[in-house]
Amino acid sequence: MISATVWEPSVFQGRVQSLLDEHLEDQGSRLDALGDDAARLVEAARDAVRGGKRFRAMFSFWGFRAVRAPVDEREETCVLRAAAALEMLHASALVHDDLMDASDTRRGRPSVHRSFDARHRAERWRGDPEQYGAAAAVLLGDLLLSWSDELLRQCGLPDDVVLAALRFFDTTRSEVIAGQFLDVSVQARGETDVEQSMRVLRYKSAKYSVERPLHIGAALAGGSPSTVEALSAYGLPLGEAFQLRDDLLGVFGDPDVTGKPAGDDLSEGKRTVLVALALQGSSDADARRLDDALGRPLHDREVAELQRLIERSGAHAEVESRIEKLTAESLAAVESAAIAEDARTVLRELAAAATQRVV
Repeated sequence: MISATVWEPSVFQGRVQSLLDEHLEDQGSRLDALGDDAARLVEAARDAVRGGKRFRAMFSFWGFRAVRAPVDEREETCVLRAAAALEMLHASALVHDDLMDASDTRRGRPSVHRSFDARHRAERWRGDPEQYGAAAAVLLGDLLLSWSDELLRQCGLPDDVVLAALRFFDTTRSEVIAGQFLDVSVQARGETDVEQSMRVLRYKSAKYSVERPLHIGAALAGGSPSTVEALSAYGLPLGEAFQLRDDLLGVFGDPDVTGKPAGDDLSEGKRTVLVALALQGSSDADARRLDDALGRPLHDREVAELQRLIERSGAHAEVESRIEKLTAESLAAVESAAIAEDARTVLRELAAAATQRVV
């Protein structure tokens, strides 16, 4: 069984991946009668759930452990299966997100809509290849969303605690979808406001990356409202720090490590907190240059120029400072929380891993 004293993230990731593969194998067998097209969709689902740090599953599992340890290996597997549901939800969000952002790659591979678009072109089918790719991405994202719910409901834990967790899961999905639409709308209007960007960050990513997984895990363990509240005090600031780090990587990350092109967030026109701070802290000329560049293809030299502009504005340093402060707030909360000591130990480690990562 998983222990805080020998906590090995790679072992945890492997177990979650095995459970995801097992679930998709079962789903694929149910769709066998639909033929090759359905088989390609299932194979794309397998690709979509491969890789990643599995932070959401980790926070869910240690949210459970914050309340109590599983009674045996069977119950631990049930908890892991429920945690894996959050990774399937995440895969669904990424498939849809890549389509909405017109992203070409995900984790170094073609994004789903680009992959199906390419197949349409290679086979010389009728109609618009881009529309076919978009349709495939919408349907695959929906399918993964449906399967995530099914995986949690059928995790094997008692119905009463699963129902309690599903209430948080329902809230999570609503927040992610509404937060995504808020992000799309902000980009469409060209609005750049730090407070608005923080709101997008909180609901599109921060809450569902850390806080809600903790809630779901605690609910599965029969945790009290006071425990859920204590986990929020740790999880919400950490989730915000996590996403701020992601925003920095979207502009300054190494493509060989992130699997995304350099400056990808700038090309996609994302109005992140980093961009909002840069526009706020730049000269009028620099602000116009940055604003005009958002949302269009950029050459490497343009990306380098914009990176220098953002550095010059002080935005990079300010985001690093915010990450540090939010992480300190999160760690202070976990120290005072009335939770199991082994969970406290790992939650400290996860805070560092989530905010100091390079991918």
